[in-house]
This record gives sequence, structure tokens and C-alpha cells, in this order.
Amino acid sequence: MNPAAPRGVLITGATGAIGSALADQYAAPGQTLILFGRDQQRLEQLADHCRSRGARVVSVSVDLRECRLLMDRLREVCAAERPELVIANAGVSSTADCNGETWEAIEQVVQVNLLATMATVQAVLPYMRQQGRGQIALVSSLAAWYGLPVTPSYSACKAAIKNYAEALQGSLAGQGIRVSLILPGFVESAMSRSVPGSKPFLMTADRAAKIIKHGLDRGRRRISFPFPLTFGCWLLAVLPPALSGWLVRRFGYHA
Repeated sequence: MNPAAPRGVLITGATGAIGSALADQYAAPGQTLILFGRDQQRLEQLADHCRSRGARVVSVSVDLRECRLLMDRLREVCAAERPELVIANAGVSSTADCNGETWEAIEQVVQVNLLATMATVQAVLPYMRQQGRGQIALVSSLAAWYGLPVTPSYSACKAAIKNYAEALQGSLAGQGIRVSLILPGFVESAMSRSVPGSKPFLMTADRAAKIIKHGLDRGRRRISFPFPLTFGCWLLAVLPPALSGWLVRRFGYHA
């Protein structure tokens, strides 16, 4: 049996490509959306769009690198709005050149992709435990299966999120809190465009959001797409490292 549709949906990174598309997917009469984003102007534009579709919208502008401030805001909206689905979607990337990544870039990627994700979970879990129910979705990436030379810190963070989500699935079993791990492939976005190399099976953000919502509606523990790229990334992880490295270079993924 599919779980009941959530009455309130909270999305971090709502102004990004996937975040905006997810907000659009969930926007409907009677639905409450809580949208977290750093870009105030884009956040308000998205909020207005979702309201035009009949949703009630609460927008929160916060820099996700400020984890304690993020947690404070999350606790406030959980107490007031009672979201039943929390999607930790925020993410940034950094591309390595022949000199690697700068420390400033690495620090930002870790703060936004990993620490802000963990801060989101830490902030909403007490509320969900009190309610005895809830759903948390963590957005990782197919790069979690095999680190790409062009995005080392991004790949590392997404691998950490994958393991974190899988661990939470076990630790929260029996508490009424479902945890879903989302592993998208290449999605049309500024982030994807910044990554050099081939982008097989590139899809629109709207298509990705539909796949994610379909999986979340059914309570799936892992939502990984598209299948050919999922299989390819998994294969890279199990092949001998020399062969995997050669294949990755053949697709243009090198600094």
C-alpha cells in the first residue's frame, strides 16, 4: 500500500533546478509548501508561482552554510507548520582543474552538500519522533557510486549522503519515519553545465522531479535514475580500478 500523500512538504535548495521542479510538482490546492533557499528574489518568484497553483507557501531565505541558523529556522517551521515530508535537496558543486580544487570551494561544497543535509535531519527528527511519523528524502547523486576526477569534493559528499541515508534507514526502522535516498543522474541545470565531460541520458529537471515524486509517493527507500546510468555507475564501482579509471577518462572526466 502506498503511504498517504504528505500534508506539508519542506524542500531545501528550493531555488535550484530540481528543487524548483519539485516545488512545482507538489504545488496544489490544500498543500502547504515550506521552501528554503538562499536567493531571496528567486525564492519569492517560486513562492508566487506555487501560490498561483493553489498551494499555501512559507518561504525561508537562509544561507545553508550557517548550519546552526538553518537548524533554528527548521525547528521553528516544524513547530508551526508540521511538515510530513522533508526533502534535503540543497547542493553545490566544484570543478577541479590541473591544480585541483581550492580550499574555499571544498569548504563550501562540504558545508552545503553534507553538513547542511545532516543539520536538516538533526533539526526535523525530534519533531517527527514526537509525531510518530514522517518521511525524509536525501538527495545524493549517481556520483556516489564512483568519484569523478572533475568533482572530487562533490563526489565525496554525495557518497557520504548515500551512506548516511542507508544508515538512517536502519536506525529509524520501527519509529514510523521513512527515509528515502535519491540518486539522480545528469539533470539540466547550471551545476551540470559546469561539469566537463559527457552527460549521457541528460534529462530535464521536470522529468527528474516527476520520477522523484513518484518514488516518494510509494515510499521507496532508493530512487535511482536513469537505469542505464545507474547500472553503469555501479559497474564502475565494482570493476578493477585501472579499468574504471580508463573508462572514466574515455568519457572526458579528467581535470
